[in-house]
Amino acid sequence: MELYYSFSALIVLSAIFSYVNARFLKLPASIGIMVIALIVSLGLIATDSIFPKTFVRITNLIASVDLTEILMGAMLNFLLFAGAIHLHLEDLKEQRMPVIIFSTVSVVISTFVIGFLMFNILPLLGMHIPLIQCLVFGALISPTDPIAVLGILKQAGVPKSLETKIAGESLFNDGMAVVVFILMLALARGEEVNTSFSGISMLLAKEALGGIALGLVLGFVGSQMIYRVDGYNVHVLITLAIVMGGHLAAQAMHMSGPLAMVAAGLVVGNYGKNLGGVSETERDYIDKFWELVDEILNAILFLIIGFELLLIPDLKQYSWAGLITIAVVLFARFVSIYIPVRLIPFKTKFGKKSITILIWGGLRGGVSIALALSIDQELNKDLILAVTYFVVLFSIIVQGLTVGKLTAKMTENEENNK
Repeated sequence: MELYYSFSALIVLSAIFSYVNARFLKLPASIGIMVIALIVSLGLIATDSIFPKTFVRITNLIASVDLTEILMGAMLNFLLFAGAIHLHLEDLKEQRMPVIIFSTVSVVISTFVIGFLMFNILPLLGMHIPLIQCLVFGALISPTDPIAVLGILKQAGVPKSLETKIAGESLFNDGMAVVVFILMLALARGEEVNTSFSGISMLLAKEALGGIALGLVLGFVGSQMIYRVDGYNVHVLITLAIVMGGHLAAQAMHMSGPLAMVAAGLVVGNYGKNLGGVSETERDYIDKFWELVDEILNAILFLIIGFELLLIPDLKQYSWAGLITIAVVLFARFVSIYIPVRLIPFKTKFGKKSITILIWGGLRGGVSIALALSIDQELNKDLILAVTYFVVLFSIIVQGLTVGKLTAKMTENEENNK
């Protein structure tokens, strides 16, 4: 019953904040909800002494939500499937090389650039953190967040080819990121880890390739089931079963659930919905259902992110570290994009505009916060969580609100220079 009350409260708050945003702020839905939640959080902190009961109730509500378990164990699977089911495979095929490189090589480059820079910069602020813990932070903050990216790029007006690169990268980089994060966290905990090339390759193959293979099987089986029956209600139930059953199967086999959902969503969206026996009306119902799931879960997630401010102790004392970390993460993003673009002979040439938008459009979000929350307290969790929060807020609010304007400005300058 407690779970029901918590979920009900989150839905009610999401609805109210969505209304306020649509009526007054008129920001992109996800950003608007998070901004309002942040304002409310700051108001609660400021009036804690006047309305202590309200502060305690809201704080207890957010504390009762295990973001790591809720997001990484449930919401992420739904959101990734919802994003992948609407992604055209032909577009992805055209951009497959950049997507593969950016979701693997770029993640590793970014992890080490951030880790080594933080290790050398933090002591200047009086914060002496072991290198391995800095690399843990580098691993959790390097992957672009598929939820933030997919939700915001829809309204940003980014060219289709670039949108596919950024969206594809964000959908697939979780596999590499989780492997690197698991490895770094295990080393930070002092656990025995096989760090040989073969050991890491086996871990990556099992997590990433295993997850993709599982997703392809689930997507194909689900598509065949959809093809053999009529009725949009049954079709929707089958897609729900793919996500929920697929998550359980991935957990049991120690494979990447997120990558399984991406692969399954791509198969159902590009193959299952287009089989001869599926009518236009049934396709429309499947699309509308998953669009609705996407919107509702995004609203709840960004609401929680906004309220997470209440749970971070002494955020003020980490303000300089947070601001410097924002610059470090942006620099690492630049390096991780610029090096592959210059060294690898991609079929399509990357100009200044493409590189700039790729860097600025690499948003961080709830996945990074969820991973930061999963770190042990003795591994400087408070510091890592605080600087992660700074990066995520900057990424979603500043980058998310300006990536569309940046794209328009650069396009205009290109046309003027012709």
